[in-house]
Amino acid sequence: MSAITASQDAEVKKGDESVAVEEVPVLKPVSKFTRRFRSPLFNVIIVGLISFTQPGIWNALNYTGAGGQQEPYLVNGANSLTFGLMAFGCTIFGVLATRYGLRRVLIFGTLGYAPYSASLYVNNRYGTEWFVLFGGVTCGLAASALWAAEGAIAIAYPTVKDRGKMTGIWLGLRELGQLIGASISLSLNVKGDGKGKVGYVTYIVLIAIQCLGLPLALLVSPPQKVIRPDGTKVNGPSREKTIAGEFRGALKVLKTKHIYLLIPMLVGFGWNVSYLGIYQTAYFSVRSRTLASLCSGIVSTFANIFWGWFFDLKCFSRPVLAKSTWFFFAAFMFSLFAWQVANEKLYSSAVSKVTLDWAGPGFGRGFAVNILFRFMNESHYMFVYWIIGTFTDNLDNITLTVGIIRSFESVGSAISYGIGAAKTTPMVNLIVSFVMFGLTVLPTTAVVFMVPEHPSDDPLIADDARANGGNDSTTSEDQTVSPNKEETRA
Repeated sequence: MSAITASQDAEVKKGDESVAVEEVPVLKPVSKFTRRFRSPLFNVIIVGLISFTQPGIWNALNYTGAGGQQEPYLVNGANSLTFGLMAFGCTIFGVLATRYGLRRVLIFGTLGYAPYSASLYVNNRYGTEWFVLFGGVTCGLAASALWAAEGAIAIAYPTVKDRGKMTGIWLGLRELGQLIGASISLSLNVKGDGKGKVGYVTYIVLIAIQCLGLPLALLVSPPQKVIRPDGTKVNGPSREKTIAGEFRGALKVLKTKHIYLLIPMLVGFGWNVSYLGIYQTAYFSVRSRTLASLCSGIVSTFANIFWGWFFDLKCFSRPVLAKSTWFFFAAFMFSLFAWQVANEKLYSSAVSKVTLDWAGPGFGRGFAVNILFRFMNESHYMFVYWIIGTFTDNLDNITLTVGIIRSFESVGSAISYGIGAAKTTPMVNLIVSFVMFGLTVLPTTAVVFMVPEHPSDDPLIADDARANGGNDSTTSEDQTVSPNKEETRA
């Protein structure tokens, strides 16, 4: 007797009699290698390594101050262009990911960072400026795809109880890129005790690392093949969709109360990043800037590890964790801004130009506040993605939400880098950053009081927001299959 389909009966004829027999699907055991290769942990590690080779290396360059250049204005202009594209691109690629699959969008996201780093090398060595702006475009398109896909994978693939540490692993590995990149940069520029730009050899090494992103992306599993340790499936889509239907779904997600209340935080919290680039180029020596990049990676990694552990604590409810974390953030950020206003006033009013080097006096005061800002900015990313996971467990919801969130983060970055490219004084840029953070406090406080104890499995996107022509079969990459749990899979 042989099985025909899972839903039809096979007929077994015996003489003149026919006996209807319900078919049983053929199942085969899953090897230990397959379970590990398809596990959420492996996929999150791969996504983290991709992030390490792409935005991690970008951060390693950017956190040396203006991409390692002597003047910040051209690079700030390119960064403004990058984030301007991402303001629209993240939502668009989030929609494309729900239609064509997270893996395909992730692969596309690995193609545009290396040209940007190459443009910095060409500018550093030969003074070519147009290539930097072109690199900003390629980086913006690639980052739109990468940011939309990697966040959805890191949040949706693990079970709810593991999302804190999985998010920490993903973002922590991204900071590994900054740690390695900054270590290379520091070793190549350790004698640069004056102002200026980093050596061009720095870029060659970092570009080589960025080229590893594409082969790593090929190792990521589509959602329907993920095997969670507890046997549950990734809560993915169940029908065909159209692009227009997905855009209507994205609009519905945007109208969700906790999402639109997060917009001020997404736009305003990280506004200080462009200021910190100007601050470093204005007051720090070359080797101190590369040291700042290395230390930023260290404290960011610590932030990811700490908050990943903290958010998965079982001794506190999720609403309590959300409230306590946000109130700490608000108090600490106000203190940092007050400290930095005092520093900026001291340095800008000095009779002679200030150059802070680790061998000189007053270095610790100016250096420490920069590192603390980096710690809080990374903590903010952890907090935002954890908050998303507390509200929903549906893959489509998470994918579209991540795209929308990345878009609004990019709006803030594009405007802040645009102001940085306009040659405003560091004090003006700092005050604007301070005000923007102040505008985030009340709406974000409202969101943390809405955090539930358990996320909902129900889609925020109603079926009528999908295409009417869809049916119950799924042809996209991210379809749901296999009813069985742990040891077997159809």
